[in-house]
Amino acid sequence: MGPSAIRYAGLHDRLDGLGYDLLDWSDVETAVLEATQVTDETARYLPEIKAACGRVARLVVYALEQGALPLVLGGDHSVAMGTLGGLAKARGAGGVLWIDAHGDLNTPETSPSGNVHGMPLAAAIGLTDDRFESADWTLPAVDPHRVALVGIRAIDSRERERIRDLGIKAYTMSDIDRIGIERAIRESLSHIAGPGFVHVSLDMDALDPEVAPGVGTPVAGGLTYREAHLALELVAESGLAGSFEVVEVNPILDRANATASLAVELVASALGKTIL
Repeated sequence: MGPSAIRYAGLHDRLDGLGYDLLDWSDVETAVLEATQVTDETARYLPEIKAACGRVARLVVYALEQGALPLVLGGDHSVAMGTLGGLAKARGAGGVLWIDAHGDLNTPETSPSGNVHGMPLAAAIGLTDDRFESADWTLPAVDPHRVALVGIRAIDSRERERIRDLGIKAYTMSDIDRIGIERAIRESLSHIAGPGFVHVSLDMDALDPEVAPGVGTPVAGGLTYREAHLALELVAESGLAGSFEVVEVNPILDRANATASLAVELVASALGKTIL
């Protein structure tokens, strides 16, 4: 439902207005939650998620082969396993700017919930076991020394340890209050630059729930409307990113499709829209 809401909010027209030749390959096939049984409480619905992410990974590889810029829409953040895995299969390990309220660095052994959408970055770095491996992607997909987290404010204790131990660049909301979003993003982009690929993954729960209410795991005290736009405008200005994704749009929890509409605006900023 998330990708449909983003399309309904005018994504095609907005990108067309920026001069992009948009090819929409529609939704990947996914399992129906209500008809699917949990077989592993430590990694809930992992086989079904891997199957869907495998389809995403294959499309990402194909897009790159066609010389296109992949833009992946979600849904929850587990889709990033497919995005990052496909990028790595095509280009080798790369770097990622992860704009999110959460670190998504849990593994089945550390996750308090077993929700795979709290594990995709850990999987991409190569911290998870062979249950997360797939013929459709390469692991590790991301160099941990080229990861930057921006906007985090809900981090589990083991995630804190991993951020320190792996040398991940991390800007909490407190850091952003102190130094400003411009410095945080510029330093993050410098940190993740390098060979392979540079990817930007935007979780809409990075924004404050007052402006982005339609997310599954809202956390108070997030990015403001203008901070988020400036962050993505700086990404566009840098010219570093070769792929994007925007995730965690849940229209059931939204107000008048406001979160999906904001997602469209932020994608446009990331792809070059400016005021003048």
